[in-house]
Amino acid sequence: MKKPIILAVDDDMQVLKALARDLKGRYQKEYKVMNTSSAHEALETLKELKQKNETVALYISDQRMPEMLGVEYLTEAKKYYPEAKRVLLTAYSDTDAAIKAINDVRLDHYLMKPWDPPEEKIYPVLDGLLDDWNVSYIPDFEGMKVVGYQFSPKSHEVKDYLSGNLRPYQWLDLETSDKAKELVESHSLKEKDAPFVFMEDGTYLVQPDSRQLAEKLGLNLEASSEQLYDVVIIGAGPAGLSAAVYGGSEGLKTLLIEKRAPGGQAGTSSRIENYLGFPSGLSGAELSNRAITQARRFGVEFLSPEEVVDIQVKDNYKLLTLKSGGQVNTKSLVITTGVNYRRLETQGVDQFTGAGVYYGAATTEAHGCSDREVFVVGGGNSAGQGAMYLSQFARRVYIVIRKPDLSSTMSQYLIDQINATPNIKILADSEIVEARGSEHLEELLIQDINTQETRTFQANALFIFIGAKPYTDWITNDLQKDKRGFIITGRDLVLHPDFKRIWKKKREPFPLETCVPGIFSAGDVRADAMNRVASAVGEGAMAISFVHKYLSEI
Repeated sequence: MKKPIILAVDDDMQVLKALARDLKGRYQKEYKVMNTSSAHEALETLKELKQKNETVALYISDQRMPEMLGVEYLTEAKKYYPEAKRVLLTAYSDTDAAIKAINDVRLDHYLMKPWDPPEEKIYPVLDGLLDDWNVSYIPDFEGMKVVGYQFSPKSHEVKDYLSGNLRPYQWLDLETSDKAKELVESHSLKEKDAPFVFMEDGTYLVQPDSRQLAEKLGLNLEASSEQLYDVVIIGAGPAGLSAAVYGGSEGLKTLLIEKRAPGGQAGTSSRIENYLGFPSGLSGAELSNRAITQARRFGVEFLSPEEVVDIQVKDNYKLLTLKSGGQVNTKSLVITTGVNYRRLETQGVDQFTGAGVYYGAATTEAHGCSDREVFVVGGGNSAGQGAMYLSQFARRVYIVIRKPDLSSTMSQYLIDQINATPNIKILADSEIVEARGSEHLEELLIQDINTQETRTFQANALFIFIGAKPYTDWITNDLQKDKRGFIITGRDLVLHPDFKRIWKKKREPFPLETCVPGIFSAGDVRADAMNRVASAVGEGAMAISFVHKYLSEI
């Protein structure tokens, strides 16, 4: 934790040196002692300290200084840290001015020069003032701060990216937080330009995109263009993370590429309670973080945020074109891009996406739902986990499903938890027909499918966990996909009408291999996958075993 600061100002260098010596001798274990002979320099220092999120506990200033009087300096200094204690150093002739300053600038004390011995004349006074200051002092959050508006899509994108990458931050809402306004003003910024990300080192970003954030956080943004990888894995969900761990641990030169944050849909889960080996459960973010750490320990390169926009095959090599314009060369490829939540095609929903309507993101926006009316659409495990997490913050959580109950789509342990949670209510046989509001979501119109009766609900937030649309639109080459866009692999390819035209090897495709030799697919993006974290992890590991077999052929 940063030490609070004691700032001393005196234009007499001999006096300043003695004062700094006495202050450090008594307080340097608990406080950082700073000093300057210039009042103007002290005010500039205070501005910089404020921007760097430092804290000042005590001002000590001489009264008679050529640049400005000590009382004038303390008046200006008070604007930066109004709670800091203020002490004036005076000669006998300045006593009247010091007494007047007690009323004018709420001076806490004045001390006569000289103060020898300090044990009698200065330490008891300063000890008492610092004790009083510490009673009301609450240490500020040390770390990244995100300042913006709760119902701003841009603010949501920043929070969602940082949460997905397990980067702790403090959220400050410009509509409700004085601290947020203070930060913006101290950096001469305009509220209309929010969101802002203030770093611990005092620097800041204005409306940053994911690449700007990644660069500031020190994440790897570029792969080696001269490197030939044994295997490149596209997508860092459970399948991709598993493939990366096994690829790295088995000595393959491995690159993992992720467009947003590790974990995929599973990474947004607030609690996974049926994953083998974790009897008390763990969050998707925790699982992802463990896996990324494990993969890096085995020498896996992790490139994020980055997207692959094209795959070309030349001889036995796969040439990947990145969205940033770079190119990656690899002998084999594992596609584990997973699925996206399907968009809710309902009137008004698109208008409020990021402003009260969110796809997944329960953990990111939960604190903004305190004591509010929240709705969850979807009947799968992700929806159930999201509802359980949101119930800790919201006044009430409604789960909207088209089916009569959750039994056919959700694990029983989650159903039991939901039934035992008093502020969760299930709206069965129902669908949302309209979302309403002005600048953000305010109401939902929900219709009973059987009776066609429509009711209007107050709604502060809507979290959507429906369907599974595979992230394969970017694939334009001969990889065969089913009608819904999932990648076909293994023996299922033999039944495809174009198989013989594309596949030119004498052997049949390996399990998890696509119709392009050396390109594999695993996890939820693969046709007929089981859509479970454990099965995705298994397929990722399995894909690497087939990568080895393929590499032995070339």
